Amino acid sequence: MSSALSHEEFTHVARLAPLVSIDIIVRDANRNVLVALRTNEPAKGTYFVPGGCIRKNETVNSAFVRILKTETGCYANFNEARFLGVFQHFYPTSRSGLNGNGTHYIVLAYEVQFSNRPPILLDHQHICYRWMDEAELRSAADVHENTKAYFGIN
Repeated sequence: MSSALSHEEFTHVARLAPLVSIDIIVRDANRNVLVALRTNEPAKGTYFVPGGCIRKNETVNSAFVRILKTETGCYANFNEARFLGVFQHFYPTSRSGLNGNGTHYIVLAYEVQFSNRPPILLDHQHICYRWMDEAELRSAADVHENTKAYFGIN
């Protein structure tokens, strides 16, 4: 059984070690990409693809389904996702917004495409979302560079 860390535990782990996470590139039938505006650090105030940390004793498969459901309200079978590769994200701040040790993520990136544009139910970490084509996403000043990296821009 997997469980989430408390805020204090998460802060401690993030200060000492890289975090293993999953980012999910969600596409609609026209291959537009879902991005949401983050309300918390370390990418506060920018649009980012859905993502989150893998929990202790949680399989990658289960984490994928949980993260997609939690951040978007959508469901996709892990077997329907395409693995895009391993990425590294470095941030100067922590989740609490403090500078110092920063945050280091090892990210497993996956892509999932829906045949229709699914209804989106955002979690507390996001205030709005939008669908963008890749050209728009690459040129948008408010899309985080780590999201752009999934599309060949870094």
